[in-house]
Amino acid sequence: MKKLTKTKPVQRTPVTGISPDEQIVGAPFLGKVRAYDAKKHEMTILLEEPISTGDALRVKGRETDLSQRVERLAVGKHCVQSAVSGETVLCSVADRVRVGDAVYKVRSK
Repeated sequence: MKKLTKTKPVQRTPVTGISPDEQIVGAPFLGKVRAYDAKKHEMTILLEEPISTGDALRVKGRETDLSQRVERLAVGKHCVQSAVSGETVLCSVADRVRVGDAVYKVRSK
């Protein structure tokens, strides 16, 4: 028999935790960049909303403004097609991002 485990609700980032320069009105907030690996060109995000490969993202920060499609998504060491809120994901990026940059989903596939 499989045990049912309670999942903790995702702790949402309050709007006051996002500077006005980083806010995008109307776009779902996915989370903030937790880490960035410059050699692999990957950012780590703790998701607040679900995401899938093919979705369009926008990473916005004080020095960053990057828009791109999700081409590669990984949870742990496994590549996945989609991830749900509460999961920590690795996402390939085309350019440098910084820890603390806000990540938004601007378009679904």
